[in-house]
Amino acid sequence: MSVALRDAWTTMVPDLRGRHGPLPPLMLALTVVTGLVDAFSYLLLGHVFVANMTGNVVFFGFAIIGAAGFSLAASLAALAAFAVGALLGGRVAHRARHRGRLLHQALVLETLLILVAYVIAQTVGAPYAGVARYGLIALLGLGLGVQNATSRALAVPDLTTTVLTLTITGIASDSRAAGGSGGKAGRRTLSTVAMLVGALVGAAAALHGAPALPLLIATVLLAAVTVAAFKLTGSGAAWTAPL
Repeated sequence: MSVALRDAWTTMVPDLRGRHGPLPPLMLALTVVTGLVDAFSYLLLGHVFVANMTGNVVFFGFAIIGAAGFSLAASLAALAAFAVGALLGGRVAHRARHRGRLLHQALVLETLLILVAYVIAQTVGAPYAGVARYGLIALLGLGLGVQNATSRALAVPDLTTTVLTLTITGIASDSRAAGGSGGKAGRRTLSTVAMLVGALVGAAAALHGAPALPLLIATVLLAAVTVAAFKLTGSGAAWTAPL
């Protein structure tokens, strides 16, 4: 088995006695959630991301200059909501002394936020405008801000759940062709594929299914990860200790 394939395998089926225990596959699931939610926000809320803040800063610049299809207010709302969500997630992380409990507590909050967003999106129906649009941006931004702060606190290498720029850079710069070991390529590739799968499923659901369907799928996936995280809260293994 190649080094990259072994790395991918140990990410999907990790050593429970390792430093990060069962966290890697859960982080991959949250990366899929990011793709689902950002597909919904970009396609149905007017060219705005709720997880990818790099994109929103760029869109903010586009909107200032008057580029068509970009909203200054929407970009600001997403940035503000994400920041507040990250603040909330950071507060949870700073109080936690058990990584499993940290993940569970944060996911309960995120799942509730995405669920409320789904209910609003399903009730109002597309196209989303006015109060409904900004309410959805706020709820989704809050939820993904919580997720980002939590993944940062858990610090599972190459599984940030919302950012791929450094992940893709690592795939190329640390490859064997570049003189590196290639030992992390499997995990990094899985992270990239997880985001892609979320975006593909989210876009297909929104454009060819029902507008709110990506949020329903994200809520179900989050609920499953929340249940898994709850089962981990009773563990006293070494990986549960804060970094």
